[in-house]
Amino acid sequence: MPAQKNKPELKQQVLDLLGSAKYQPLDKVGISKKLGVSSDARVDLRKALHELEQDGAIARIRKDRYVIPEAADLCTGVLQMHQSGSAHVLCEKGGRDLYIAAENTWTALNGDCVVARVMHEGAAQRERQMKREGRVIRILKRAHDTVVGTLQQTKKFFYVIPDDPRFVHNIYVRAGETQLARPPRVGDKVVVKLDEWKSRHVNPEGEIIELLGPASAPGVDMLSIIRKHHLPTEFPAAVLREAEKISETIDEREIEQREDLREQMIVTIDPDDAKDFDDAIHVERRGDGWRLGVHIADVSHYVRPGGALDREALSRGNSVYLVDRVLPMLPERLSNGVCSLKPHVDRLTQSVFIDFDTRGKIKKARFARTVIRSAHRFTYKEAFALLQKRPGDALTERLHTAWELASLLRKNRFAHGSLDLDFPEVKVWLDEAKRPVRLERIENDISHQLIEEFMLAANEVVAREIKNRQMPGIYRIHENPDDEKLAEFREFVMSYGLRVGDLTHRPEVQKLLATIRGRAEEYALKLAFLKSLKRAAYGTTPLGHYGLAKVNYTHFTSPIRRYADLVVHRLLRQITTRPDGAVATKPLDFVADHISETERVAADAEKESVKLKKIEYFQNQLRTRKPDEFKAVIVDVRSYGLLVELPDILLTGLIHVSMLEDDFYVFDAMRLRFVGKRKRKTYAIGDKLNVVVAKVDVYKQQIDFFPVA
Repeated sequence: MPAQKNKPELKQQVLDLLGSAKYQPLDKVGISKKLGVSSDARVDLRKALHELEQDGAIARIRKDRYVIPEAADLCTGVLQMHQSGSAHVLCEKGGRDLYIAAENTWTALNGDCVVARVMHEGAAQRERQMKREGRVIRILKRAHDTVVGTLQQTKKFFYVIPDDPRFVHNIYVRAGETQLARPPRVGDKVVVKLDEWKSRHVNPEGEIIELLGPASAPGVDMLSIIRKHHLPTEFPAAVLREAEKISETIDEREIEQREDLREQMIVTIDPDDAKDFDDAIHVERRGDGWRLGVHIADVSHYVRPGGALDREALSRGNSVYLVDRVLPMLPERLSNGVCSLKPHVDRLTQSVFIDFDTRGKIKKARFARTVIRSAHRFTYKEAFALLQKRPGDALTERLHTAWELASLLRKNRFAHGSLDLDFPEVKVWLDEAKRPVRLERIENDISHQLIEEFMLAANEVVAREIKNRQMPGIYRIHENPDDEKLAEFREFVMSYGLRVGDLTHRPEVQKLLATIRGRAEEYALKLAFLKSLKRAAYGTTPLGHYGLAKVNYTHFTSPIRRYADLVVHRLLRQITTRPDGAVATKPLDFVADHISETERVAADAEKESVKLKKIEYFQNQLRTRKPDEFKAVIVDVRSYGLLVELPDILLTGLIHVSMLEDDFYVFDAMRLRFVGKRKRKTYAIGDKLNVVVAKVDVYKQQIDFFPVA
């Protein structure tokens, strides 16, 4: 067989060889000989083998021989650690995830890419009632080489307690040997660079490379999250210089080349504290339906492929919204300046015009490069209030017309199989010292739904246009879930005493979501359902969106804060003007994979920032003489206590059985409840009660509550 230097074809040759019926495990030399790879192409073969191994398509066994993982009972994937020390391997190439007992994790850490061997069912598995169990045999790639934590000391040595409770080992450090300006002290937040860790029977060791400050100092908690996730806080000088060259006024010649919409009654609707406004709308009622205009800041006009701004935006992938700050994808001159659709100023936009008939069906869509002047900026709260009463002026009349269309689109979307997976959010309000003073639940009310439906419609028609023109693009994809995962979730639902059908059929999923709406266990079950689904991501193939039940979908409406949208804007720019400019300086499959990863990192960081501030809020509650009472609902009953959800602030905590002081309570495992021996009072799933904070464990990020009579 002649040597093949083309790496994609070489990879396929390797897969064909390893997958053949008569294949006997070979090392790279044997594979090279078998494929007839010439000496000058062996570097390509080594790269192909490495990439296939990293992707989980092949695996190495003893003596560095390569096999297809399934043939050797192996699973390659990302290790997801639990606070108990056990873990799951999220298998890359389909199949069910693999449970890893704590003693079988070897030295793997959360997020590491690992190879695990499937263990055949034995007594240990039957005892744990696990169907698939394994042990880690190789670490392919460490997720992180640094850890953020708090410095502590015994009589003989210093150690760091990691912030991430899934990192279950303390790290021994040489605190007196650092090159820092001042030696770290007990209670300081520090960044530790890990040494090579070879044995799980001894704690990992490392070197302190950065001192963040006392753990209790304002801002240190958020800085810890930033360092943990390697988030950038400053823009390089070249990026800022390029941004400064952008004029804050629009050239009249540019306006002449665009459709002028400055006299249209266009508005924005955003959160109270929003600073970057990248989407605006206008809706007109027509005799045969409606016309919707969605106008998005034309970031592609200012950020050109290959420039310093573009390279930094791609590197960041997206903006990150922490509780106390925003880490923007683009410098403030663009994100809060020339690209922000502020009221009463001219702004360049890309617009989508969609005509709907009286049933809410799309008749046609048109795309244009435009200039707008927003007539008004609504907050969600203002829009919601105006939608609750009769319109009193032309602006409010337009708002009601917009909701008339949006409500119809929403009704149609769910009729076509879209799933109601929306969760309320909790806004953490901070004082000037960045301390949490109030937790506010933000509902997905009709003002939010109005904007959501219009953005969904715009994203859908743009995706369909790119697909129909057979242009290489980036799509927002959400693949169908695995049947086995849905079956596992079904069993979990039935443990709550609920009847549920075959969840591989979408109507049954919709029926279940409707059944649990408003119930005590809604949050827990919705969360479990989301975990059983595949994660939404970006891809270059239009695979559709399971959650939204859409065949065509992309992200177009937020180019200020998402690089995916900027790429799509460049595609739309080609459609409307047909320039010869590049869409991206790197292959789109690389871009899609990269921004999928940066999105995951940002989501994790944002959730952690909210959780840390919630924990700090309850720490402050402990210091008050009379802590606030909170409404709680029992969502699970365990032998050691009650798991409760605080619906107003979306936080889960524990009422330990020892906190039930009015009687001696016995655990009823059959009915999942506690029963008082004297008074026969019961605590069961769905019961509502009031609680006050009893204990806060910062390191484990756990909160215990005490029931209020």
